Amino acid sequence: MTTAHTPRTTPEAAPAATPPHGPRLRWAKLAPDVYKAMIALDAAAKKGLDPALVELVKIRASQLNHCAFCLDMHITDARKAGETEERIYLLSAWEEAAGYYSPEEQAALALTEAVTVLTDGFVPDAVYERAAAHFDDAELARLLALITTINAWNRFGVATRMAPGQA
Repeated sequence: MTTAHTPRTTPEAAPAATPPHGPRLRWAKLAPDVYKAMIALDAAAKKGLDPALVELVKIRASQLNHCAFCLDMHITDARKAGETEERIYLLSAWEEAAGYYSPEEQAALALTEAVTVLTDGFVPDAVYERAAAHFDDAELARLLALITTINAWNRFGVATRMAPGQA
């Protein structure tokens, strides 16, 4: 049986006990004031937003950013919050599985993708307006802060090579 911290393996692809590259540095210990500020920003950003939506946004951004550490953490958190396995599994293809997500969730996921992948250009007006139709101004501001915050966490995780299950 697979757990949140035990990846599935095949005999020919068994992982090493730790990633071959290992973590580069323990940034949170080296810059504790930055880490504390990130924790505070994260808490402020999600205040008043639906906890299930928060985890979906964090998972989707982490998928796009290839942050295994954050994926592991937020999938675990989503499960604890009552999220279904089916919705977690389908999240990477949420547009094709739109029936599994509410219109509000779909709008938030579209905004998450647009903000996360800024290299593709600006956040399209249609994506922003779609989100604005489902969230009041204060919620939209917090949603944007949440998306920005998880992207920052992902960048710390990927740049320092944080591995799933390791803090």
